Amino acid sequence: MPESPEVEIFNRLVRDHCIGREIERVVVSDPKIIQGIPADVFELRLKGEKVRASARHGKHLFIVLRDAMLAMHFGMNGSLQFGRGDEPEPTYTRLRLRFAGGDCLAYINPRRLGGIALCTSIEGFVSRVGLGLDVLDDAFDLRAFTAVLAGGKRDVKSVLMDQRLMAGIGNIYSDEILFQARIQPRTVARSIGGERAARLFRSIHETLETAIRCGAGSERYAERLPKGFLLPQRHRSGHCPRCGTMLTTCKVSARTSYYCPHCQPD
Repeated sequence: MPESPEVEIFNRLVRDHCIGREIERVVVSDPKIIQGIPADVFELRLKGEKVRASARHGKHLFIVLRDAMLAMHFGMNGSLQFGRGDEPEPTYTRLRLRFAGGDCLAYINPRRLGGIALCTSIEGFVSRVGLGLDVLDDAFDLRAFTAVLAGGKRDVKSVLMDQRLMAGIGNIYSDEILFQARIQPRTVARSIGGERAARLFRSIHETLETAIRCGAGSERYAERLPKGFLLPQRHRSGHCPRCGTMLTTCKVSARTSYYCPHCQPD
């Protein structure tokens, strides 16, 4: 599932190619992907709008228009792709915005999970769907993070992935963050305090910011990550990039978690 780094890549794609562009035509290929409004009304609502800005909160991307705002969620394996109007439409395109001049922005979603909604503000949307602070937001500081851990009776991986507590971390990058912090995924969250909590907090920032800087999403371009990252080895025959031990798997919140039993003993 696209997590903070990947959605930030989409955010920068919109900023680099779409700001200031007028939407000439809107094509909804799959009406079910549009939430809360009929697809034909949605198409008419966006036609003639101009892209003014974009922003990310957790796993959601917001495209700010002149008189509206799009909230995009990418489900398990959705993405955005920018291209020329004469290029073939990407497979599994559910929405296509055609700009004056012919360029297009395609919302691609093979498994039809996630979706697109119209909203009036990021703050209102975040409140309505019950998202916590973005993990890279300055307001989500060490004190706020420690408070979340202290209230967590569950394992730390489940707490990191709970979008109601902190927004942006999913199954894949929670493994990476815990690996970098040398903490086992099943460790009880409230048992982590002091320097270990501070180390885990630093790991969130360092891991996600490094991935964003490298342009590496949760399942895309893992080869761009530094050699000390777990993600490229996150498979059944993977080995720890730090000590060479074969990785171990376990189920956490019904998701498969990878970790090194030597480097992450507890």
